Amino acid sequence: MNRFAQGSLATAVLLAALAGCKQEQQAAPVTPPQAGVEAPATTTAAPTAVELKDVIENTPSYIIGISYPPAASKYPGLASELASYSEHAKAELLKAVSELGNDKPTAPYELSLAYDMLADTPAVVAVSADGSSYTGGAHGQPLVARFVWLPEQQRLLKAEDLMSSAKGWQALSDYAEDKLLEQATVRAQGEDLSPEEQQAQVRNLSKMIDEGTAPDPTNFSQFQPVLDAAGKISALRFVFAPYQVGPYSDGTQTVDVPAAVLLPHVAADYQGLFAHP
Repeated sequence: MNRFAQGSLATAVLLAALAGCKQEQQAAPVTPPQAGVEAPATTTAAPTAVELKDVIENTPSYIIGISYPPAASKYPGLASELASYSEHAKAELLKAVSELGNDKPTAPYELSLAYDMLADTPAVVAVSADGSSYTGGAHGQPLVARFVWLPEQQRLLKAEDLMSSAKGWQALSDYAEDKLLEQATVRAQGEDLSPEEQQAQVRNLSKMIDEGTAPDPTNFSQFQPVLDAAGKISALRFVFAPYQVGPYSDGTQTVDVPAAVLLPHVAADYQGLFAHP
């Protein structure tokens, strides 16, 4: 199937999903029990409510489809973050359209973005954003983002705040690099390649993996919690967009880092969110 047929199919599926979403406005994910985490002494003014509305725009030059989980609207601060991400992606697409001038694209430019509720507990709420933005070329630009909202603290849990020291980032870097190399080796073994070709493929990927997992918070900015039965974080699933630790064909890759690896280095404000041995 060519890219334009794929794009049309993806758009049709997204628009159908958006229509279905309207019939599920009362649905919400199951929320496991969660012990409270003590909030900082400082108080934060209540954020202005933001209405998250699904978006469907279809013109000869561009197509936009954006869908939100209804439950995210319960958290105004989180809703504002999601809306901001969408507006930025939409603005980038419309900028590319405007740069066409009077020209018409060979295929409509396209923004497809779907948000999903991953967790909804009193202490931790998580939302994923996955999609793509097509503005010409062989394929679209992947859009991959994760939002971890702490309702009791009224703020996002950001990578740069997660670790208490450089030692923690190094430990995370080492763990993620090892796991991604293991995954690359398994993929190579599953292909019709000689042992020498498999080794060469893994060696070629190792440089991208090493660079994409360097001990820098920007390399680990996208993550989501993996919760146990009590609603505590048993692991963090770090998400790597295409091109970060592998070619586009390898798609989005993830590594689950157990709480036991993270806890010795997690900042004090967030220790209570994690499952302790």
